[in-house]
Amino acid sequence: MNYKETLNFLYESAPMFQQVGKSAYKEGLSNTYELDEHFNHPHQKFKTIHIAGTNGKGSCSHTLAAILQSAGYKVGLYTSPHLIDFRERIRINGEQISEEYVIKFVEEERSFFEPLYPSFFELTTAMAFKYFADQKVDVAVIEVGLGGRLDCTNVIRPDLCIITNISFDHTQFLGKELALIAAEKAGIMKNGVPVVIGETTKETKPVFTLKANEVKAPIFFAEEEQLLWRWEMNNRGNWYYFTADYPKLKGDLGGFCQLKNTNTVLLALRILKRIGYNISQIAVEKGFSRVCELTGLMGRWQKLGSAPTIICDTGHNTGGITYIADQLSKQKYKKLHIVLGMVNDKDINGVLALLPKDATYYFTKASVKRALYEADLQFLASKAGLTGNTYTDVPKAFEAAKKNATDKDFIFVGGSSFIVADLLIYLKGKK
Repeated sequence: MNYKETLNFLYESAPMFQQVGKSAYKEGLSNTYELDEHFNHPHQKFKTIHIAGTNGKGSCSHTLAAILQSAGYKVGLYTSPHLIDFRERIRINGEQISEEYVIKFVEEERSFFEPLYPSFFELTTAMAFKYFADQKVDVAVIEVGLGGRLDCTNVIRPDLCIITNISFDHTQFLGKELALIAAEKAGIMKNGVPVVIGETTKETKPVFTLKANEVKAPIFFAEEEQLLWRWEMNNRGNWYYFTADYPKLKGDLGGFCQLKNTNTVLLALRILKRIGYNISQIAVEKGFSRVCELTGLMGRWQKLGSAPTIICDTGHNTGGITYIADQLSKQKYKKLHIVLGMVNDKDINGVLALLPKDATYYFTKASVKRALYEADLQFLASKAGLTGNTYTDVPKAFEAAKKNATDKDFIFVGGSSFIVADLLIYLKGKK
């Protein structure tokens, strides 16, 4: 098989949550343990940092990986979902896993994993851990896929656990109350392993404290430490952070949500240094200022053009959209255009209620089976006071927005990771 045939085989034989949603979700770790045993527990051959949370775990994962890489470590990075290419999920020092490795893994191991009928994420996690072991990484930053307690990444025993925050997402699996969601994510805590909590609410903090006490894990709350003292943004949209441990850090990521993420990362760095990681100030400065270049991160308040300004962001739930709506309200423009699409298992009405009513909307759908039809989105949006036309795919919606926008306007593309993915794939194809 070539690479494209291999990916088609993976997508067809191991259902991908990214594409089909609930039917691809497998509760429990039985398959994970069998795969782990088969590959001789590869995750035990390198250090790990485990990151869970509703929002911000991708930004925190990439930022920590960039810093550790800058500090001289050989760093594995496992994240999801991918936007353009499957190989984005598995990287070492920013370099994607090779097509040849993916092909070889499937060809050599399919006789073992086919009878298990693993999920796509179970199989991908096994591939990542084996790849990191084969390549002898020093440390791997591992992002939880969904939840925590029953996520197949939860076989690792990390040096540090991080839980960024809790808000409503994947409630059909994790529960419809913040305390229930927090309990699932707190399931990554391990006996004696320090854990950093980025943000809490009155419902979630007791859950985290109880679980930490139960497993005797030292727990640290970033909100209480407040290592980020003040911040400012330059005219290019970059943050400058003034912190307790580093005089001035330039941030590569421009979203308002990065203020919370940065405070979380700063506390994580303090603990990592305390337990023996060698991380210099220069490494921290380089990691923060060049995270996208060093790790390949995309889709976080990413600027794609000027005159008109074009921004895309993968925020897709009420927690993420709250930050985006606030940031949109602070922009200077003559007119706001929003290319919007969502998937059908999110809190669609909750998201729509947060979006600005004075924008022109271009309702569309992503190229995944979970995508909400553009006409259905338009109908629901009209109830929230949002108006605009429908377009059958992201390229058509984006081109319509560009055609209607003047140089002084602002175009935002988002509502779903898959909308951003379709846009980036389209733009890549035009080059």
